[in-house]
Amino acid sequence: MIKHASFRQTDIFFTDEGKGRAIVLLHGFIEDKSIWKEFSKQLSKLYRVICIDLPGFGETPGIGYVHSMEMMACSVKAVMDHLNLRRYAIVGHSMGGYVSLAFAELYPKNISGLCLFHSTATADSDEKKTERTRVIEIVKRDPILFVKNFFAKLFAPENITALGEKIDVLRENAEKIKKQNIVNALEGMKSRPDRRKVLTKSDYPVLFLAGAQDAVIPPEPLKSQVKLCKQGKLLLIENAGHMGFLEAEKECMKAIKSFARKCFT
Repeated sequence: MIKHASFRQTDIFFTDEGKGRAIVLLHGFIEDKSIWKEFSKQLSKLYRVICIDLPGFGETPGIGYVHSMEMMACSVKAVMDHLNLRRYAIVGHSMGGYVSLAFAELYPKNISGLCLFHSTATADSDEKKTERTRVIEIVKRDPILFVKNFFAKLFAPENITALGEKIDVLRENAEKIKKQNIVNALEGMKSRPDRRKVLTKSDYPVLFLAGAQDAVIPPEPLKSQVKLCKQGKLLLIENAGHMGFLEAEKECMKAIKSFARKCFT
């Protein structure tokens, strides 16, 4: 069932399934809560699962002109306060991982565990910031063309044909996103700070799920980040790029279930 909570005079839409200890699932850039449909179905047999449309995506409207990771984290907190939930594990895919880290920095007492799913605690390099600026100009000129070309590069090459129909669904959903909201998120990611200090202060389980063929978040630099955590673990998914929730669904589901058990023991 789709519900909503108020944040800055805007409705933040989410689903809420299952009972028990709570897990929050946050989608990535130009995605929405629907990416977690199968994960929510399986996890909600054991836990309470909340999937949120972050500002500017899915059913949630945009807010202002830059969607900072901190603002998005505050929108997540608004949902969890609306549900009267005080402690929960958060799983964030890509940009959702950046939001999760911002949340952990702002609200550390609410975190039972953190899963960075194809994500990183480091800020954009100067080169990456320049690339995001270039992409922003492309989106402003032709957002549909940007979306059409965006998803294929996120998958391991051998998975593109097999997952063609699911990639088409991702594209169709992304094409509905307003141009300004895509730009807002790009600006927010470009300006996010390095949050490795969040990892050093974590006293809860931190799981990095990384794709061996991920061209967006290469796995090698994550090894040093895992060492910053008191309870850190890195799981390398051999046959995946940046979209493990589709490319290696069963393996990732198993890993998140194991992660959840550690968070709630």
